[in-house]
Amino acid sequence: MHDVIAAVATGGKVPCAIGILRLSGEGCARVADKVFSLDCGLSLTDAPNRKLLLGKLRDRQGRLIDQAMAVISRAPHSYTGEDTVELQCHGSPAVLAAGLEALFAAGARQALPGEFTKRAFLNGQLDLTQAEAVVDLIDAESADAAANAAGQLGGALLARIDPVYQELTDLCSHFHAVLDYPDEDIEDFGIEELAETLRRALAALEQMLSTFAQGRHLKHGVKAVLLGRPNAGKSSLLNALAGFERVIVTEIAGTTRDTVEEPVRIGRVLLRLTDTAGIREASDQIEALGVARSEAAAREAELAIFVCDASEPLNEEDRRAMEAAKAAPRHLAVLNKSDLPPCVCESDLPFGTVISLSAKSGENLDALKQTLEAWFADGAVCDGSILTNARQFGAITRAAEAIRCAQSALQGGMTPDAVLTDAEAAMQALGEVTGRTVREDITNRIFERFCVGK
Repeated sequence: MHDVIAAVATGGKVPCAIGILRLSGEGCARVADKVFSLDCGLSLTDAPNRKLLLGKLRDRQGRLIDQAMAVISRAPHSYTGEDTVELQCHGSPAVLAAGLEALFAAGARQALPGEFTKRAFLNGQLDLTQAEAVVDLIDAESADAAANAAGQLGGALLARIDPVYQELTDLCSHFHAVLDYPDEDIEDFGIEELAETLRRALAALEQMLSTFAQGRHLKHGVKAVLLGRPNAGKSSLLNALAGFERVIVTEIAGTTRDTVEEPVRIGRVLLRLTDTAGIREASDQIEALGVARSEAAAREAELAIFVCDASEPLNEEDRRAMEAAKAAPRHLAVLNKSDLPPCVCESDLPFGTVISLSAKSGENLDALKQTLEAWFADGAVCDGSILTNARQFGAITRAAEAIRCAQSALQGGMTPDAVLTDAEAAMQALGEVTGRTVREDITNRIFERFCVGK
């Protein structure tokens, strides 16, 4: 990590107000001095720490390409823990590209995806939970997801894992002391005390694991599907929830022939809402494929919304769609077209939750939104304590299982070394979450998810 890396830290692909060129590594100020001159006459090498200064950016031919600002943050008080320089330019992609090319000619190299944050992790500025929170914050699609990622970046998840890790460390060190120095006057460990330590550790881990389902919804959204017979109003309902004409709507039954997905925000809930072809006996091969995809989408969904045309009597197509909807973990029914004389009432539908509305006029649409928000967002405290990362979930699951094995060994009267082995396995798994024991290949794979410049 002794070389100087550089990258465009903002989008860089489209014009914007501000664009940032970022450098990190020992000697990065000397590299920047070759392409950037301060108006005050100082070099960046001698510039005061963390102070924005005006200057001029030149390309590799020495031509002036922008008037910009520069700031240097010296090690160890920087994002990466190394000397860093940021050149804050106007956001022309041409200016940023020319400036970056000049920095490469001056001795920097292109930063790899996530290399700035990887250096922050390797230099002890961030633990692995905080590093992974950076990319979650960048990718956040809702305010709640951003708030939870910001909490994890602030160390909220580490604060929950670290006490468990420390208790297991104390437990293992006590075991080792007793086993390795039997002739020393070391207080033996009591079975009840050990059992209580393991119980507390398991309870803490299980509580963390219990938040993962909510965390998946927070990070990726709720996989939801609209089901019903042709012309029931599924596409109209998707358009009403999305707030714009996402799907073509006509009076012709079977207009939607394929699945159409749209992310829809309903209050604090993000739905990955899929409109489907109407479920019925298909009249041709194309429609048959659409119906098959509809039923496949229903099997994969976490939420199914059965849409019924309440102005017409129920038929076999409705019943087929209802059965598909009821297979989802969460499901409800919508009596659509409430603006027309009704032929179907709530008691005719085998659902615990039935909402009557008009997708066309928007009448009672808020009742559906309130129900969905209550199901998926009520009580959510997005302070960083919600587990959203599948890798972390897997590691904590292994830690919890190792502690259960330790408990079984203890209750079965096995020798202390058996308990010690399981407790150390739990520590190893927790270390993978925070980065204490993570392998290099896992580290590389984690930071490959990042964008260049971060």
